[in-house]
Amino acid sequence: MSPAQPAAGFPDREHDNLVLEPRDVQFDWSRLPMHWIPGEPMATHTINVLHLLLPEGERWFVRVFKQALPLITDDRLREDVLGFIGQEAIHAEAHQGVVDHLLAKGLDPGPYLRQVEWLFHRVLGDRPEFSEERARQHVVERVAVIAAIEHFTAFLGDWVLNAHALDEVGSDPVMLDLLRWHGAEEVEHRSVAYDLLTHLDPSYVRRIRALGIALPVLLGLWVRGARFLMGADPQPAGRQRKATWRGYLAASRRGLVPGLGTGLRSATRYLKRGYHPTQEGSTRQAIAYLATSPAARAAH
Repeated sequence: MSPAQPAAGFPDREHDNLVLEPRDVQFDWSRLPMHWIPGEPMATHTINVLHLLLPEGERWFVRVFKQALPLITDDRLREDVLGFIGQEAIHAEAHQGVVDHLLAKGLDPGPYLRQVEWLFHRVLGDRPEFSEERARQHVVERVAVIAAIEHFTAFLGDWVLNAHALDEVGSDPVMLDLLRWHGAEEVEHRSVAYDLLTHLDPSYVRRIRALGIALPVLLGLWVRGARFLMGADPQPAGRQRKATWRGYLAASRRGLVPGLGTGLRSATRYLKRGYHPTQEGSTRQAIAYLATSPAARAAH
């Protein structure tokens, strides 16, 4: 049974005095099988999309938040942003290790990674030609997109902390520790991007506009990534040689991947005017996992 969650509509009070701590974790991928969820290539690669998206995405988070630092006038928020930057930088490197392992096992993620790099460097990148005020607005707009994305990463973090089905089917323990360590830190720092956005611009319209940008892009990248990984897999299993919605829905019913419906319901909560990220997930559960995570404990 998972720890109790905060009551709906009420913030997680244990979050109030939290100090964000980057944990310099290391993982050994030498024994990781291609299908680390045994016999489940579709579920494995649906989650593996994270390893392709996150390194470049989180490096982009870091670049944008460093540009936002001079705009912050609240000392506590600045400390939280610095802690967020430290955690996200380590997340990017941890997932990069999985990408390198996939390449060594014969799965070349290059074509998909180049599309992800184009998105974060060209479409969402800096605009040196902008005037000072326009450049400031470009930073704030990208912070708004990050706040929307961080809502979903916190949702995913909460999901994986409670995804007991992954343990029951014998998933690789090192991969589970990576996902749960990362997921716990996503829950731990889930309010930073939102608090930064409301500090820079409390506009409800900007927040919802950014969600309208982030949601379809994330969904599209995830579907494209799962299809790419299934097609590039050098070790296809049985009939599962292509990514299909039927395969995804079957895996979600077994609790091996997040459900599409629960993800969309999470998005609707972000639409509420009274929304705050501390209403999602449990800081107590996240901190409890970080206290027992083999990688996080070794980092100390």
